[in-house]
Amino acid sequence: MSSTATRTRLAVAVAAATAGIVVLAGCSSSDSSDKASAASCAPGKGKVTLQYWNTVNGMDKVVDLWNRKHPEIQVETKNISNDQYGAIGNALKAGKAPDLAQVGYDELPTLRSQDAFVDASACKAATAAESKFVPWTWSQSSFGGTGVFALPQDTGPMAMYVRTDLFKKYGVAIPTTWDEYESAAQKLHKADPKLTITFFDPNNAEWFNGLLWQNNANMYGYSGDQWHVTVESDKSREVAGYWQKLIDDKLVRTDLANGSTQMFAAYQDNQIATQIGAAWGYSGLRDNLPKQAGKWSIVPMPTWGADGTSGDWGGSTVAFMKGAKHLYESVEFNTWLNTDPEALAMENQLGGLYPAANDGLKLPALSKGVPYYNNEKIFDVFAASSKKIDTDFAWGPTQKTVNLALQDAMAKAAAGDGTLTDALATAQSAALKSMKDQAIPATAGK
Repeated sequence: MSSTATRTRLAVAVAAATAGIVVLAGCSSSDSSDKASAASCAPGKGKVTLQYWNTVNGMDKVVDLWNRKHPEIQVETKNISNDQYGAIGNALKAGKAPDLAQVGYDELPTLRSQDAFVDASACKAATAAESKFVPWTWSQSSFGGTGVFALPQDTGPMAMYVRTDLFKKYGVAIPTTWDEYESAAQKLHKADPKLTITFFDPNNAEWFNGLLWQNNANMYGYSGDQWHVTVESDKSREVAGYWQKLIDDKLVRTDLANGSTQMFAAYQDNQIATQIGAAWGYSGLRDNLPKQAGKWSIVPMPTWGADGTSGDWGGSTVAFMKGAKHLYESVEFNTWLNTDPEALAMENQLGGLYPAANDGLKLPALSKGVPYYNNEKIFDVFAASSKKIDTDFAWGPTQKTVNLALQDAMAKAAAGDGTLTDALATAQSAALKSMKDQAIPATAGK
Protein backbone atom coordinates (compact mmCIF):
# COMPACT_ATOMS: atom_id res chain seq x y z
CA MET A 1 0.00 0.00 0.00
CA SER A 2 2.83 2.37 -0.59
CA SER A 3 1.49 4.08 -3.69
CA THR A 4 -0.26 7.44 -3.54
CA ALA A 5 -3.31 6.04 -5.24
CA THR A 6 -3.61 3.24 -2.72
CA ARG A 7 -3.14 5.61 0.20
CA THR A 8 -5.89 7.86 -1.12
CA ARG A 9 -8.26 4.95 -1.68
CA LEU A 10 -7.67 3.55 1.79
CA ALA A 11 -8.00 6.94 3.48
CA VAL A 12 -11.34 7.64 1.79
CA ALA A 13 -12.57 4.14 2.50
CA VAL A 14 -11.78 4.27 6.20
CA ALA A 15 -13.26 7.73 6.57
CA ALA A 16 -16.49 6.63 4.89
CA ALA A 17 -16.66 3.42 6.86
CA THR A 18 -16.17 5.16 10.17
CA ALA A 19 -18.65 7.95 9.52
CA GLY A 20 -21.76 5.78 9.74
CA ILE A 21 -20.78 3.59 12.66
CA VAL A 22 -22.16 3.78 16.16
CA VAL A 23 -19.13 3.98 18.46
CA LEU A 24 -18.76 2.20 21.75
CA ALA A 25 -20.10 4.10 24.71
CA GLY A 26 -17.61 4.95 27.40
CA CYS A 27 -14.53 4.27 25.31
CA SER A 28 -12.61 7.16 26.81
CA SER A 29 -11.78 7.64 30.42
CA SER A 30 -10.24 11.05 29.79
CA ASP A 31 -11.96 14.29 30.67
CA SER A 32 -11.62 17.45 28.59
CA SER A 33 -8.43 18.55 30.33
CA ASP A 34 -6.80 15.21 29.57
CA LYS A 35 -7.78 15.50 25.90
CA ALA A 36 -6.36 19.00 25.70
CA SER A 37 -3.08 17.82 27.16
CA ALA A 38 -2.93 14.88 24.76
CA ALA A 39 -3.76 17.04 21.75
CA SER A 40 -0.87 19.32 22.54
CA CYS A 41 1.43 16.33 23.05
CA ALA A 42 2.81 18.02 26.13
CA PRO A 43 5.17 15.98 28.33
CA GLY A 44 3.78 15.02 31.70
CA LYS A 45 5.08 16.58 34.90
CA GLY A 46 7.23 14.30 36.99
CA LYS A 47 7.34 10.51 36.74
CA VAL A 48 4.86 8.93 34.32
CA THR A 49 3.68 5.33 34.32
CA LEU A 50 2.25 3.76 31.15
CA GLN A 51 0.19 0.61 30.71
CA TYR A 52 1.11 -1.62 27.75
CA TRP A 53 -0.84 -4.79 26.93
CA ASN A 54 0.55 -7.39 24.55
CA THR A 55 0.74 -11.10 23.71
CA VAL A 56 4.48 -11.48 23.05
CA ASN A 57 6.66 -13.93 24.95
CA GLY A 58 9.55 -12.16 26.66
CA MET A 59 8.10 -8.67 26.22
CA ASP A 60 8.37 -8.12 29.97
CA LYS A 61 12.16 -8.35 29.61
CA VAL A 62 12.15 -5.79 26.80
CA VAL A 63 10.08 -3.47 28.97
CA ASP A 64 12.50 -4.00 31.85
CA LEU A 65 15.30 -2.76 29.59
CA TRP A 66 13.33 0.42 28.83
CA ASN A 67 12.52 0.98 32.50
CA ARG A 68 16.19 0.75 33.50
CA LYS A 69 17.11 3.36 30.92
CA HIS A 70 14.13 5.71 31.43
CA PRO A 71 13.39 6.22 35.14
CA GLU A 72 10.98 9.10 34.41
CA ILE A 73 8.80 7.04 32.04
CA GLN A 74 8.02 3.67 33.52
CA VAL A 75 6.01 1.02 31.69
CA GLU A 76 3.89 -1.74 33.21
CA THR A 77 3.20 -4.62 30.85
CA LYS A 78 0.38 -7.15 30.87
CA ASN A 79 0.21 -10.30 28.75
CA ILE A 80 -3.30 -10.76 27.32
CA SER A 81 -2.58 -13.68 25.01
CA ASN A 82 -5.39 -15.78 26.53
CA ASP A 83 -8.07 -13.35 25.31
CA GLN A 84 -6.43 -10.48 23.47
CA TYR A 85 -9.41 -8.71 21.92
CA GLY A 86 -11.82 -9.69 24.65
CA ALA A 87 -9.57 -7.98 27.19
CA ILE A 88 -9.18 -4.90 25.00
CA GLY A 89 -12.91 -4.70 24.26
CA ASN A 90 -13.90 -5.03 27.90
CA ALA A 91 -11.39 -2.36 28.93
CA LEU A 92 -12.75 0.03 26.31
CA LYS A 93 -16.32 -0.49 27.47
CA ALA A 94 -15.29 0.12 31.08
CA GLY A 95 -13.29 3.22 30.20
CA LYS A 96 -10.12 1.56 31.47
CA ALA A 97 -8.10 0.95 28.33
CA PRO A 98 -4.31 0.90 28.62
CA ASP A 99 -2.15 3.60 27.07
CA LEU A 100 -0.88 1.15 24.47
CA ALA A 101 -2.02 -2.24 23.21
CA GLN A 102 -0.89 -4.77 20.66
CA VAL A 103 -3.41 -4.89 17.80
CA GLY A 104 -3.18 -7.00 14.64
CA TYR A 105 -3.36 -5.25 11.29
CA ASP A 106 -6.61 -7.02 10.46
CA GLU A 107 -8.25 -5.79 13.67
CA LEU A 108 -7.27 -2.12 13.27
CA PRO A 109 -10.25 -1.10 11.07
CA THR A 110 -12.74 -2.82 13.38
CA LEU A 111 -11.38 -1.17 16.52
CA ARG A 112 -11.12 2.20 14.85
CA SER A 113 -14.80 1.94 13.94
CA GLN A 114 -15.39 1.53 17.69
CA ASP A 115 -13.50 4.76 18.45
CA ALA A 116 -10.79 2.77 20.20
CA PHE A 117 -7.75 4.85 19.22
CA VAL A 118 -6.34 8.32 19.64
CA ASP A 119 -4.55 10.05 16.78
CA ALA A 120 -0.94 10.67 17.84
CA SER A 121 -0.08 12.86 14.86
CA ALA A 122 0.08 15.89 17.16
CA CYS A 123 3.42 14.46 18.27
CA LYS A 124 6.21 15.22 15.81
CA ALA A 125 8.02 12.02 16.78
CA ALA A 126 4.98 10.01 15.72
CA THR A 127 4.69 11.51 12.25
CA ALA A 128 8.46 11.43 11.79
CA ALA A 129 8.46 7.67 12.37
CA GLU A 130 6.89 6.94 8.98
CA SER A 131 10.22 6.62 7.17
CA LYS A 132 11.36 4.00 9.68
CA PHE A 133 8.85 1.34 8.65
CA VAL A 134 8.07 -0.89 5.69
CA PRO A 135 5.63 1.25 3.65
CA TRP A 136 2.65 -1.11 3.55
CA THR A 137 2.70 -1.54 7.33
CA TRP A 138 2.67 2.21 7.90
CA SER A 139 -0.23 2.71 5.51
CA GLN A 140 -2.31 0.15 7.39
CA SER A 141 -1.57 1.59 10.82
CA SER A 142 -2.15 5.19 9.69
CA PHE A 143 -5.24 4.31 7.61
CA GLY A 144 -3.76 5.57 4.38
CA GLY A 145 -2.22 8.68 5.91
CA THR A 146 -5.26 9.98 7.82
CA GLY A 147 -3.42 10.01 11.15
CA VAL A 148 -1.08 8.01 13.35
CA PHE A 149 -3.17 5.55 15.32
CA ALA A 150 -0.52 2.88 15.86
CA LEU A 151 3.08 2.08 15.07
CA PRO A 152 3.88 -1.13 13.17
CA GLN A 153 5.58 -3.79 15.24
CA ASP A 154 6.05 -6.96 13.22
CA THR A 155 4.93 -8.70 10.05
CA GLY A 156 4.24 -12.30 9.10
CA PRO A 157 5.68 -13.05 5.65
CA MET A 158 4.89 -16.68 4.94
CA ALA A 159 7.09 -19.60 3.93
CA MET A 160 7.13 -23.39 4.20
CA TYR A 161 8.70 -25.20 7.14
CA VAL A 162 9.94 -28.58 5.90
CA ARG A 163 11.01 -31.81 7.59
CA THR A 164 13.73 -32.45 5.03
CA ASP A 165 14.63 -35.81 6.57
CA LEU A 166 11.14 -37.18 5.86
CA PHE A 167 11.17 -35.99 2.27
CA LYS A 168 14.61 -37.57 1.83
CA LYS A 169 13.55 -40.80 3.53
CA TYR A 170 10.68 -41.33 1.10
CA GLY A 171 12.42 -39.95 -1.98
CA VAL A 172 9.99 -37.05 -2.44
CA ALA A 173 11.15 -33.75 -3.90
CA ILE A 174 10.42 -30.62 -1.88
CA PRO A 175 7.55 -28.87 -3.75
CA THR A 176 7.79 -25.37 -5.17
CA THR A 177 4.25 -25.07 -6.57
CA TRP A 178 0.86 -26.00 -5.15
CA ASP A 179 0.44 -28.69 -7.83
CA GLU A 180 3.73 -30.21 -6.72
CA TYR A 181 2.60 -29.89 -3.11
CA GLU A 182 -0.49 -32.01 -3.77
CA SER A 183 1.62 -34.61 -5.57
CA ALA A 184 4.09 -34.69 -2.67
CA ALA A 185 1.19 -35.09 -0.23
CA GLN A 186 0.00 -38.15 -2.13
CA LYS A 187 3.45 -39.75 -2.21
CA LEU A 188 4.20 -39.16 1.46
CA HIS A 189 0.83 -40.48 2.62
CA LYS A 190 1.16 -43.55 0.41
CA ALA A 191 4.62 -44.26 1.81
CA ASP A 192 3.38 -43.89 5.40
CA PRO A 193 -0.41 -43.83 6.02
CA LYS A 194 0.18 -42.11 9.38
CA LEU A 195 2.01 -39.23 7.67
CA THR A 196 0.31 -36.21 6.14
CA ILE A 197 2.04 -33.31 4.47
CA THR A 198 0.46 -30.74 6.80
CA PHE A 199 -2.73 -29.90 8.66
CA PHE A 200 -5.59 -27.51 7.92
CA ASP A 201 -6.71 -25.59 10.99
CA PRO A 202 -10.39 -24.73 10.36
CA ASN A 203 -10.48 -22.43 13.38
CA ASN A 204 -7.76 -20.13 12.10
CA ALA A 205 -9.21 -17.57 9.70
CA GLU A 206 -6.07 -15.42 9.92
CA TRP A 207 -3.96 -18.25 8.51
CA PHE A 208 -6.49 -18.92 5.75
CA ASN A 209 -6.57 -15.20 4.94
CA GLY A 210 -2.81 -15.42 4.40
CA LEU A 211 -3.40 -18.14 1.81
CA LEU A 212 -5.97 -15.92 0.09
CA TRP A 213 -3.56 -12.98 0.21
CA GLN A 214 -0.92 -15.02 -1.59
CA ASN A 215 -3.31 -15.70 -4.49
CA ASN A 216 -4.14 -11.98 -4.81
CA ALA A 217 -7.63 -12.79 -3.57
CA ASN A 218 -8.41 -9.31 -2.24
CA MET A 219 -11.32 -9.47 0.17
CA TYR A 220 -12.35 -5.82 -0.12
CA GLY A 221 -12.24 -2.90 -2.51
CA TYR A 222 -13.57 0.63 -2.33
CA SER A 223 -15.03 2.80 -5.09
CA GLY A 224 -18.16 4.80 -5.78
CA ASP A 225 -18.48 5.77 -2.11
CA GLN A 226 -19.00 2.21 -0.95
CA TRP A 227 -17.16 -0.95 -0.02
CA HIS A 228 -17.07 -3.83 -2.49
CA VAL A 229 -16.92 -7.12 -0.61
CA THR A 230 -15.05 -9.77 -2.58
CA VAL A 231 -14.50 -12.49 0.01
CA GLU A 232 -16.17 -14.94 -2.38
CA SER A 233 -14.08 -14.18 -5.48
CA ASP A 234 -12.81 -16.56 -8.16
CA LYS A 235 -9.32 -16.29 -6.66
CA SER A 236 -10.66 -17.15 -3.19
CA ARG A 237 -12.63 -20.10 -4.54
CA GLU A 238 -9.47 -21.41 -6.20
CA VAL A 239 -7.73 -21.53 -2.83
CA ALA A 240 -10.74 -23.02 -1.04
CA GLY A 241 -11.25 -25.67 -3.71
CA TYR A 242 -7.60 -26.69 -3.55
CA TRP A 243 -7.61 -27.27 0.21
CA GLN A 244 -11.04 -28.92 0.09
CA LYS A 245 -9.61 -31.55 -2.26
CA LEU A 246 -6.70 -32.21 0.10
CA ILE A 247 -9.17 -32.61 2.95
CA ASP A 248 -11.47 -34.91 0.96
CA ASP A 249 -8.53 -37.08 -0.08
CA LYS A 250 -7.34 -37.36 3.56
CA LEU A 251 -4.01 -35.77 2.61
CA VAL A 252 -4.15 -33.18 5.40
CA ARG A 253 -5.42 -33.40 8.95
CA THR A 254 -8.15 -31.13 10.29
CA ASP A 255 -8.01 -32.07 13.97
CA LEU A 256 -5.05 -29.91 14.98
CA ALA A 257 -4.93 -26.27 16.04
CA ASN A 258 -1.89 -24.16 15.29
CA GLY A 259 0.41 -23.89 18.29
CA SER A 260 -1.46 -26.51 20.30
CA THR A 261 0.08 -29.28 22.37
CA GLN A 262 -1.54 -31.77 20.00
CA MET A 263 0.11 -30.12 17.00
CA PHE A 264 3.58 -30.36 18.51
CA ALA A 265 2.89 -33.97 19.53
CA ALA A 266 2.03 -34.81 15.92
CA TYR A 267 5.28 -33.25 14.76
CA GLN A 268 7.18 -35.08 17.49
CA ASP A 269 5.70 -38.39 16.29
CA ASN A 270 6.76 -37.68 12.69
CA GLN A 271 3.14 -37.46 11.51
CA ILE A 272 3.37 -34.05 9.79
CA ALA A 273 5.95 -33.21 7.11
CA THR A 274 5.51 -29.45 6.57
CA GLN A 275 3.93 -26.33 7.99
CA ILE A 276 2.80 -23.33 5.97
CA GLY A 277 3.77 -20.70 8.49
CA ALA A 278 4.95 -17.16 9.09
CA ALA A 279 8.26 -15.64 10.10
CA TRP A 280 7.25 -15.23 13.72
CA GLY A 281 6.68 -18.99 14.01
CA TYR A 282 10.31 -20.01 13.69
CA SER A 283 10.83 -20.01 17.45
CA GLY A 284 7.83 -22.26 18.10
CA LEU A 285 9.41 -25.35 16.56
CA ARG A 286 12.78 -24.50 18.07
CA ASP A 287 11.42 -24.14 21.60
CA ASN A 288 8.92 -27.02 21.57
CA LEU A 289 10.75 -29.62 19.48
CA PRO A 290 14.40 -29.35 20.53
CA LYS A 291 15.14 -32.97 19.57
CA GLN A 292 14.26 -32.22 15.94
CA ALA A 293 17.04 -29.66 15.57
CA GLY A 294 18.70 -30.08 12.19
CA LYS A 295 15.69 -31.83 10.66
CA TRP A 296 13.83 -28.67 9.67
CA SER A 297 14.46 -26.22 6.84
CA ILE A 298 12.54 -23.16 5.70
CA VAL A 299 11.88 -22.60 1.99
CA PRO A 300 9.53 -20.36 -0.04
CA MET A 301 5.88 -21.36 0.21
CA PRO A 302 4.51 -23.15 -2.87
CA THR A 303 3.28 -20.74 -5.53
CA TRP A 304 0.26 -20.53 -7.79
CA GLY A 305 2.00 -19.05 -10.80
CA ALA A 306 5.22 -17.78 -12.29
CA ASP A 307 5.05 -14.48 -10.39
CA GLY A 308 5.97 -16.28 -7.16
CA THR A 309 3.78 -14.12 -4.93
CA SER A 310 3.70 -14.75 -1.20
CA GLY A 311 1.28 -14.08 1.63
CA ASP A 312 1.28 -12.50 5.07
CA TRP A 313 -0.12 -14.16 8.18
CA GLY A 314 -0.45 -11.98 11.21
CA GLY A 315 1.82 -9.26 12.35
CA SER A 316 0.82 -6.52 14.74
CA THR A 317 0.98 -2.88 15.67
CA VAL A 318 1.20 -1.12 19.00
CA ALA A 319 -1.83 1.16 19.06
CA PHE A 320 -2.42 4.42 20.90
CA MET A 321 -5.57 3.66 22.86
CA LYS A 322 -8.40 6.11 23.41
CA GLY A 323 -8.40 7.58 26.87
CA ALA A 324 -4.64 7.44 27.34
CA LYS A 325 -3.48 10.41 29.41
CA HIS A 326 0.20 10.42 28.44
CA LEU A 327 0.41 10.67 24.67
CA TYR A 328 3.88 12.22 24.56
CA GLU A 329 5.37 9.47 26.71
CA SER A 330 3.43 6.81 24.81
CA VAL A 331 4.97 7.97 21.54
CA GLU A 332 8.44 7.97 23.08
CA PHE A 333 8.12 4.41 24.34
CA ASN A 334 6.28 3.10 21.27
CA THR A 335 8.92 4.51 18.93
CA TRP A 336 11.75 3.01 20.97
CA LEU A 337 9.99 -0.34 21.28
CA ASN A 338 9.57 -0.72 17.53
CA THR A 339 12.69 0.95 16.10
CA ASP A 340 15.52 0.63 18.64
CA PRO A 341 17.99 -2.07 17.47
CA GLU A 342 18.51 -3.49 20.95
CA ALA A 343 14.78 -3.75 21.62
CA LEU A 344 14.12 -5.28 18.19
CA ALA A 345 16.87 -7.85 18.70
CA MET A 346 15.38 -8.93 22.04
CA GLU A 347 11.87 -9.13 20.59
CA ASN A 348 13.12 -11.33 17.79
CA GLN A 349 15.16 -13.57 20.06
CA LEU A 350 12.60 -13.95 22.85
CA GLY A 351 9.30 -13.63 21.02
CA GLY A 352 10.15 -14.52 17.44
CA LEU A 353 8.94 -11.17 16.09
CA TYR A 354 9.93 -10.33 12.54
CA PRO A 355 10.29 -6.53 12.69
CA ALA A 356 8.30 -4.08 10.59
CA ALA A 357 11.01 -1.43 11.00
CA ASN A 358 13.37 -1.04 8.06
CA ASP A 359 16.42 -1.11 10.34
CA GLY A 360 15.04 -4.18 12.06
CA LEU A 361 15.47 -6.17 8.88
CA LYS A 362 19.19 -5.43 9.11
CA LEU A 363 19.65 -6.91 12.56
CA PRO A 364 22.78 -9.08 12.79
CA ALA A 365 20.66 -11.96 14.08
CA LEU A 366 18.60 -11.88 10.89
CA SER A 367 21.64 -12.21 8.67
CA LYS A 368 23.15 -15.21 10.43
CA GLY A 369 22.46 -18.89 10.18
CA VAL A 370 20.09 -20.30 12.78
CA PRO A 371 21.51 -23.39 14.53
CA TYR A 372 18.15 -25.16 14.88
CA TYR A 373 17.63 -24.93 11.12
CA ASN A 374 20.96 -26.42 10.02
CA ASN A 375 22.59 -22.99 10.39
CA GLU A 376 20.62 -21.90 7.32
CA LYS A 377 19.93 -18.20 6.85
CA ILE A 378 16.20 -18.63 7.24
CA PHE A 379 15.46 -14.93 7.48
CA ASP A 380 16.68 -14.45 3.92
CA VAL A 381 13.69 -16.58 2.91
CA PHE A 382 11.30 -14.40 4.88
CA ALA A 383 12.88 -11.20 3.54
CA ALA A 384 12.35 -12.45 -0.02
CA SER A 385 8.79 -13.43 0.88
CA SER A 386 8.07 -9.97 2.28
CA LYS A 387 9.05 -8.37 -1.02
CA LYS A 388 6.53 -10.57 -2.87
CA ILE A 389 3.46 -9.69 -0.82
CA ASP A 390 0.62 -7.85 -2.56
CA THR A 391 0.75 -4.39 -0.97
CA ASP A 392 -2.77 -3.46 -2.12
CA PHE A 393 -4.44 -6.05 0.13
CA ALA A 394 -6.73 -4.30 2.61
CA TRP A 395 -8.88 -5.35 5.56
CA GLY A 396 -12.54 -4.44 5.94
CA PRO A 397 -14.14 -2.47 8.78
CA THR A 398 -15.91 -5.54 10.22
CA GLN A 399 -13.08 -8.06 9.79
CA LYS A 400 -13.54 -9.74 13.17
CA THR A 401 -17.14 -10.61 12.30
CA VAL A 402 -16.02 -11.99 8.95
CA ASN A 403 -13.25 -14.07 10.53
CA LEU A 404 -15.61 -15.59 13.09
CA ALA A 405 -18.14 -16.47 10.41
CA LEU A 406 -15.41 -17.96 8.23
CA GLN A 407 -14.03 -20.07 11.07
CA ASP A 408 -17.44 -21.38 12.06
CA ALA A 409 -18.22 -22.40 8.48
CA MET A 410 -14.76 -23.89 7.90
CA ALA A 411 -15.11 -26.00 11.04
CA LYS A 412 -18.42 -27.34 9.72
CA ALA A 413 -16.82 -28.06 6.34
CA ALA A 414 -13.96 -29.93 8.00
CA ALA A 415 -16.57 -32.05 9.79
CA GLY A 416 -18.29 -32.84 6.48
CA ASP A 417 -21.07 -30.26 6.64
CA GLY A 418 -20.57 -28.18 3.51
CA THR A 419 -17.33 -27.13 1.84
CA LEU A 420 -14.69 -24.46 2.19
CA THR A 421 -16.22 -22.74 -0.84
CA ASP A 422 -19.50 -22.62 1.07
CA ALA A 423 -17.56 -21.06 3.95
CA LEU A 424 -16.49 -18.21 1.68
CA ALA A 425 -20.12 -17.55 0.77
CA THR A 426 -21.05 -17.55 4.46
CA ALA A 427 -18.26 -15.09 5.27
CA GLN A 428 -19.30 -12.87 2.35
CA SER A 429 -22.86 -12.73 3.65
CA ALA A 430 -21.62 -12.00 7.16
CA ALA A 431 -19.51 -9.11 5.88
CA LEU A 432 -22.40 -7.53 3.99
CA LYS A 433 -24.83 -7.99 6.88
CA SER A 434 -22.44 -6.58 9.48
CA MET A 435 -21.79 -3.52 7.33
CA LYS A 436 -25.49 -3.01 6.71
CA ASP A 437 -26.20 -3.29 10.43
CA GLN A 438 -23.69 -0.51 11.05
CA ALA A 439 -24.86 1.68 8.15
CA ILE A 440 -21.64 1.18 6.19
CA PRO A 441 -22.31 1.43 2.43
CA ALA A 442 -21.35 -1.92 0.92
CA THR A 443 -22.17 -4.20 -1.98
CA ALA A 444 -21.07 -7.59 -3.25
CA GLY A 445 -18.13 -7.20 -5.63
CA LYS A 446 -16.47 -9.46 -8.14
